[in-house]
Amino acid sequence: MPPDITAALRRRWNRVGGYRELLTIALPLIAGTGAWSIQHFLDRMFLSWHSPEAVAAAMPAGLLAFTIGCTFIGTAGYVGTFTAQYLGAGLPRQCGSSLWQGIYVALAGGVVHLLFVPFAGTIFSFIGHGPIIEKYQQVYFIMLSFGGFFVIASAAMAGFLSGIGRTWPIMWTNIAVTTINLFLDWILIFGNWGFPELGVAGAGLSTFIAMVSGTIIYSLILVRPHYRRRYDTIKGWRFEKPLFSALIRYGFPSGLQFLIDTSGFTLFIFFVGRLGTEALASTTIAFNISTLAFMPMIGIGIAVSVLVARRLGENRPDLARRSTWSAFHLTMGYMATISLFYFIRPEIFIFPFAKGAAPENFTEISAACATLLKFVAVYSLFDTMNIIFSSALKGAGDTHYIMRVTLALSVMLLIIPSWAAISFLSWGLYGLWTIASLYIATTGCFFLVRFLGGTWESMRVIGEVPIVVPTTAPETPLPE
Repeated sequence: MPPDITAALRRRWNRVGGYRELLTIALPLIAGTGAWSIQHFLDRMFLSWHSPEAVAAAMPAGLLAFTIGCTFIGTAGYVGTFTAQYLGAGLPRQCGSSLWQGIYVALAGGVVHLLFVPFAGTIFSFIGHGPIIEKYQQVYFIMLSFGGFFVIASAAMAGFLSGIGRTWPIMWTNIAVTTINLFLDWILIFGNWGFPELGVAGAGLSTFIAMVSGTIIYSLILVRPHYRRRYDTIKGWRFEKPLFSALIRYGFPSGLQFLIDTSGFTLFIFFVGRLGTEALASTTIAFNISTLAFMPMIGIGIAVSVLVARRLGENRPDLARRSTWSAFHLTMGYMATISLFYFIRPEIFIFPFAKGAAPENFTEISAACATLLKFVAVYSLFDTMNIIFSSALKGAGDTHYIMRVTLALSVMLLIIPSWAAISFLSWGLYGLWTIASLYIATTGCFFLVRFLGGTWESMRVIGEVPIVVPTTAPETPLPE
C-alpha cells in the first residue's frame, strides 16, 4: 500500500470521528446482530432439513409477525437517540426516563400483537399458500405473537444501552438469546433428547422462550447500582407526557418507516409464494443468506445513529458527519467482499441448507437460490448506503423524511410493480427480484442525497422536551 494512503488511513483511524472510535461502539453491536442473524440462519436451516413446506412457511409467517410489531420496535428502539443526545448534552438522568417511555410503547405493542392471534387462520387462508403451508404459518405466527411485548421491550432496553455507549451487554445478551433459541430448536424441531418432534411449532416455541429470556437478561443488567445511580433506570419509571410525546413524534415515523419497508417485503414474499413452493423456499433461503451478511451492517448503523446523536447533543455536526463517512468506508469494503463471494462461490452459502435436505426436494431450490444470490450481491452495495445514511439521519431526528421516502418508493417501486408483474405480466421469480433490487438501489440513493444536503445538521430531538440544557457539555463523552 502506498505510504500516503497508509498515512491517511492511520490518521482516519486515530482521529475523533474515525474508524477506531466507531468500532469501539460498533464491534459489540456487530457481534450482537451477527448472533441474531446466525440464529435466524440456523433456524431456517433446521426447518429446511425438516421439510420444504416448513422453511417455506417460516418466512411469510415470521415477516407478518414482525410487520405487526416493527412500528413499536422502531419507536421503542428510538430511545437510543434520545439517550445519546441527552448524554451528549450532559443530562444523564434523563436517559432512564427515556427508557421507561419506551417500555410503555412496548406494553401497547404487546397488546396489539395479541389482538391478531384469533385471526391467524383467516389471514393465512386468505393469502392462499396451500393447506399444509397455511397450517404451519398459523402455528408459527401465533407463537411469535405471544412474544411481541418482549421483543419490543428488549428493543427499548438495547436502545438505552447503545445510547449511553454500553454496547458489550447488548452483545452478550444477544449471544445468550441465540444460544437458547438454537439449543431449543435442535431439541424441539427434531424431537431430540426424548422431546416430541414439533417441527414449525418447535421453532416458534423456541423463539418465544428466547424472547422472554432476552428481556429478563436486559432487566437484570439495568437494575444494577451503576445504572440506577447515574441514569435513574428505576426512579425514572414515571410516565412523562412531554418526553413520551417527543419519543412518539420522532420515534413513531422511524417505526412507521420500519413498518412500511417490512410490509413491502412481506407483500413481495407473498407474491413470490404464488409462484410455488420452490420459488418461495429459494427466496426464503436467499434472503436468509443475505441476512447473515446484512445484520453486521445493522450493528454499524446503530453505532452511526448513536455517534451522530451524541455529537449533535454536543453541537458538533462536523464530527457527526465524519463518523458517518468512516462507517460508510468500512461497510462498503465489507459488503463488496461478501458480494464478490455471492457471485463466484454461491454454493458456500447454500451448502448448509442442502446438507440436511432431501436431494430430490432441493435440487431446483438450490439452482434458483444461486441465481438469486447474484441479485443480492448487486443490491447489497446500495443497501450499504441505505443503512448508513438513513442511520445518520435518524440519529439527528430526520425521521419524517425517511418515512415519506420509504412510503413513496415502497408503493411505487416495489408493491405496485410486484403485484402487476405477478397478476398481469406473468413475470417469473427473477423478474420479481429485479423489481426488489431496483427499489433497494433507489432508496439508498435518496438517503445519500439527503445526507449530503446537510439539513439534518441543525436538528435536535431533545429540543422538544422542556428541559434546561447546560451551556457547556463534555467535549467527547465516549463510553465509560
